[in-house]
Amino acid sequence: MTTQPIPPLPTLGQQTLTLNGLRFDASLGILETEKEAPQPIQVDAELSLGAQSLLPADDGIIHVLDYRKVRKIIIDECTAEHVNLLETLIGKLCHRLMQLPGVKGVRVKIAKLEIFDDCEVAIRMETGQWH
Repeated sequence: MTTQPIPPLPTLGQQTLTLNGLRFDASLGILETEKEAPQPIQVDAELSLGAQSLLPADDGIIHVLDYRKVRKIIIDECTAEHVNLLETLIGKLCHRLMQLPGVKGVRVKIAKLEIFDDCEVAIRMETGQWH
């Protein structure tokens, strides 16, 4: 009877940073009422960081993508100026998030929460590498 060698434990994994349900007001839309006052939106974002060590080099924030920074970038990009189209805003946000160090891919959904009484309107965009 021969014994099978035990395979080594994995040291890498595919890592994704996710921020879901981020709500704030943004100046967005083509209607006069939308141009006069900001409206609530919700942003969900996934950032693919590709293959990462299962354990960081140490337990310090300098070795990982700080999600506080990602949150601030999302809010700042979406509130920097009035944007007419949701499609324009999501494209700008995806472009900005792709510039972060180590980010391989981005998936973003932006929803306008109060445009209609009976539904949510949202755009989803994906770019970059996903595994």
